[in-house]
Amino acid sequence: MKSNKIYQVSTLQALALGYTRPVVTVTELMRHGDTGLGTFENVDGEMIVLDGVCYQAKPDGSIVESSGSSGVPFAVAGFVNDGRRFAIGEMTDIAAVKQELTLKIEEDFGLNSIHIARIDGTFKTIHARAGAPYRSQHISLKDILSKTQKDFCFEQLRGTLVCVYYPDYMDGINASGWHMHFLSEDRKLGGHVFEVSVSSGECHLQKMDRIEIQLPREAAFDTYSLKEASQDEIEEVEQGKG
Repeated sequence: MKSNKIYQVSTLQALALGYTRPVVTVTELMRHGDTGLGTFENVDGEMIVLDGVCYQAKPDGSIVESSGSSGVPFAVAGFVNDGRRFAIGEMTDIAAVKQELTLKIEEDFGLNSIHIARIDGTFKTIHARAGAPYRSQHISLKDILSKTQKDFCFEQLRGTLVCVYYPDYMDGINASGWHMHFLSEDRKLGGHVFEVSVSSGECHLQKMDRIEIQLPREAAFDTYSLKEASQDEIEEVEQGKG
């Protein structure tokens, strides 16, 4: 039976507490997947990995292709090449999208597994964000984003939602539930998504049965008390509140 691995760089707890130093390079990350999301050194924008290319969303929502030498403090990636495909109808908000995706993995008894999904379609609105680089140590992600985060809204365009699901028992290693980044079809716009409405689309859903976590190698990582990461702050950041 074929095994599908998700590769994760560091932990969300470490990122939330301000560990934004590079752990791997983009080139190293891309050896482990063609689809994923994350951020860059010093929280320099949002990462979208799609079709084997790594993109960087800037604070104005514009997209550039990232350099292979760019540092990655936190990311997840995997190969989406089989899995389940199904149509997505009109959905008015991100809660409806998450509910539909969760229903599909529940139908396959997959709620205790990690999943990667890509939704290619037409979107009415996408509310998203990205941050500018902020060099720091032991400054929380919430505080960093409060200084650098820029919000923006895209309307009536085609593109792809890259979605990653982690089960509840992995909360802290990553955010439980769904985390979504967007990339426009023309590869010019994107960011971390905290609200979205969908006209129609198609979803490719991949169940992952292995996880590999690359922890930071430098001694500074061991100065962080990871269990002190605030789940409330993580949820606020996830929802775009910074």
